[in-house]
Amino acid sequence: MIQCKRVYDEPAATDGRRVLVDRLWPRGCSKATLQLDAWLREVAPSAELRRQFNHAPERFAEFRQLYRRELAGHPEYWQGLLESAGKGTLTLLFAAREQQLNNAQVLAEFLEEELDRRAEPSSAVCYADRF
Repeated sequence: MIQCKRVYDEPAATDGRRVLVDRLWPRGCSKATLQLDAWLREVAPSAELRRQFNHAPERFAEFRQLYRRELAGHPEYWQGLLESAGKGTLTLLFAAREQQLNNAQVLAEFLEEELDRRAEPSSAVCYADRF
């Protein structure tokens, strides 16, 4: 399971592996007090894309498309996240105020789709009795 959570929210026992997925360290958080297992700057949107989006809701659709393109071009950045999600709960941490229109949500969606794509196919449906 993959979930997203603001870095300013209290950690929970159900968070599983906690990974910060922002390029910049969140304001007001000390590295000593923020409970996380990893900080993956490289999986965050490029600095150029982040500046272009600037958390403007009207630009989110374009941001989402461009960020997904960046992710598709660099599987080495997110492969480990897939492994973590396959083993248990993965919590993607972000600092943005906007809870839904942010890079962590796009990344979570991307990873969920990738997990579905890689899942073992189910058995074929048998239509023998219909002919």
